[in-house]
Formats: sequence, C-alpha cells, structure tokens
Amino acid sequence: MTNVKAELDQPLRTVRTNIVQSIRAFRVADLQEAAQSMGHHFLYANLANAQSKQDVLDLIAQQFTFPTHFGKNFDALYDCMTDPLHKSGPQPGFIVVLEQIPANAKFDKEAREQLLDIFRDAADYWGDRKIPFRCFYSFL
Repeated sequence: MTNVKAELDQPLRTVRTNIVQSIRAFRVADLQEAAQSMGHHFLYANLANAQSKQDVLDLIAQQFTFPTHFGKNFDALYDCMTDPLHKSGPQPGFIVVLEQIPANAKFDKEAREQLLDIFRDAADYWGDRKIPFRCFYSFL
C-alpha cells in the first residue's frame, strides 16, 4: 500500500520544511501543484519588472494581496508574512516563490540578502510554530 501523503508531497520530499532556497530544478507550476495537494498557501511574486527596493516591495504586496495599509518596508513585509496570519487562525503551511529577483545597482547584493533574510526569519517564525514554510527564489 502506498502512502498517499508521500505521493502528494513527492516534489518536495527532499526539501526541509522551513527553508529559503534557490528554485533550481523546481518549476513554479509543480510547486503550485504541490501546495494545492498539501493544502498549503501558495504565494507567488514575479519581480522581473522591479528595479528598486520600492518596486520589489510594491510587486510583492500586489501579488501576495497584502492589505492596502502595508507599510512597504522590510519590517512591514516581515509583519505581513507572520503575525497577522498567525492570529487569523490555524495555518496549514506555505510555499512561497519569489521569481526573478532583480540584480542591479538599485537592488544590489545587500538588498537581495536583506529581502531573503526576511523570508528566512519568516521560515524560522513558522518553524517555531511547527508550520511548514518553504520559500523558493530565483534571480533575474
């Protein structure tokens, strides 16, 4: 008899539950399907048109459908990815994709690391609550 959960979780069987990592061999459609099959939230942002930190935050807020009062800074991003969701009730888990993070003078290596650190901190936050949070990213 096969384990149905293992089959559904197949695309992510080798991925720790609370991690931020390069998307590498994963396809966005497969990650979305895995999220759906596991009953997890799927959050996707394509950042190809972003040039600056403000652009990145605007696109994430728009594509993740953050509330209009979102502060559009890294602290507000962390807040939106953690506490309000936690307070809204039990969460099944998260698969987040940040595709084509810009790599340019206005969004340099330090800004990219700060952005990924927000998601690492969110992964730790959810990990402390025993809720899977996987974030995959790629650079433009």
